[in-house]
Parts: sequence; structure tokens; C-alpha cells
Amino acid sequence: MFATFLLVTIGNGAVAQVILGATASSFDFGSQLSINLGYGLGGMIGAFMAGGVTGAHMNPAVTLAMALRGKLNWLKVIPYWAAQLLGAFLSSVMIFGVYQDALYAVDCHGSAQLSVNCTGGIFASYPQPYLSLGTGFMDQFFGTFLLLLGIFGITDVNNNEAKQGMKPVLVGMLITAIGLSYGLNCGYAINPARDFAPRLFTAISGWGWDVFVCEECAHIRQWWWVPVVAPLVGAATATLVYWLLIEVLHPKDKTKKNEEEGYTPVPTA
Repeated sequence: MFATFLLVTIGNGAVAQVILGATASSFDFGSQLSINLGYGLGGMIGAFMAGGVTGAHMNPAVTLAMALRGKLNWLKVIPYWAAQLLGAFLSSVMIFGVYQDALYAVDCHGSAQLSVNCTGGIFASYPQPYLSLGTGFMDQFFGTFLLLLGIFGITDVNNNEAKQGMKPVLVGMLITAIGLSYGLNCGYAINPARDFAPRLFTAISGWGWDVFVCEECAHIRQWWWVPVVAPLVGAATATLVYWLLIEVLHPKDKTKKNEEEGYTPVPTA
């Protein structure tokens, strides 16, 4: 929970500063790069904070992938997901509290301040007007696919595994890289908890249920389910691909040597 809280608090806090600073202040408070760095650094800090306790999944898609790989007991999947959703929801409460005055000071060019068109994107992802459902699903699928492949490579003891203290740094860099490459279409949520829980918060905090049935979203009025389902499918696919193309090809003597030396990764089960 705490790791997800840190990830979303810092990541969405960066989004809030960029969006609100554009009109609520006379100063420039960042760009898309600020958001990418915010999420990357938030992921790094969350991983440092909880990596030795729970594995710092911070993302239901990561939890699913770890269960599929046998690194996490399936009985812990639902509790992990619940904790991640709670952490993301609480982060939204804090962001709203800190930026409440700015939310009501922002110039929305005729739209209400608490609307999808104006400030909804601070908390959850929304598609660009040109985006089709199929492309949007592929966007979230592929972004999460890349995320999990990178995490597997960074943490695989039988591969070119990173040093323990460097793993959170590399995961943060990975999140930043995905944002730099695939943030245009719909904001690279690639995390069901990071998207659904803040969206739920906005629905009950003044933005209304339009955050779930989005009139402004052109081709995809019911976008909300895409950043929930597509990352889970992407994570499952990445698990299969990594196993087929990398894991089964590990030299048997190296795998046996690691087992004999009693090496085990950070426990998550």
C-alpha cells in the first residue's frame, strides 16, 4: 500500500503541478518530462521503501505476473491488489487536499474546474480525441508488456541481474523510459490501481460519474476499463514471452549453481 501511495502521490503530484501551474500561476511548473520523471522517481522511492518487505509491486499487473511466475502465493494476490488500490486512493485524497485552492483557481476556458475536460487528467488517464478503442487497448497492453519484461530482466537471478541496491533505480528509469516513448495516446497508466482508484476518487469528490462514462472522449466513451484490463493482459503475455524466450534458455549449470548456493530473491510469497 505505502509503495503505491508514494508512486501515485509523486507521479500524479507532478501531473497536478504541470496542469494547474499552466494557468493558476504566472510561472511555468514543468512539462511532460516533469510527469515522466515524477513517475519514475516515485516508482524508485516506492521500490526502495517496500522492496524488502513485499517486493514493492505497486501495480496489480506486476502482482499478477509474479503469481504466474510462481514468485507469489496466489492467496496473496487479492490482498495485494486491495492494498494497491487503497494506496492509490489515499494518494488522491492528499493531492486534492494540497492542491484544492489551485483546482478552483485554474482557468478552464469555459469548462467547470472539476470536470474531465479540465482537471480530470490530474488523477486518471483519458484518451486523445483521435484514439480508437483497439489502439488504446494496444497502447496499455504494450506499455505494461515492456514494463514487465524490463522488471523480469532486472530481477532475474539467472540472467544479468542488477545489484540489489540498483534495482529500484533501474525500475524507476524503466518507468520514465516508457513514459518518454508511449505517453502520447492516453498517458501511459500501465497500472490498474494507479488509474482506477484515483478515477473512483474523482467520481465521488465533485467530478461526477462522467469520469467513467466520458462524454468528451470521442471514440471511447467508456474508457475506464481499458487501463484496468489491458495492463493485466500485457503482464500475463510478458510472463509467457519471457519464459519462452529467456527463462527456459538459462544454462542448467548456472541455474543449479544458484540453487546450490541458496540464493533467493527478495521474498514476496
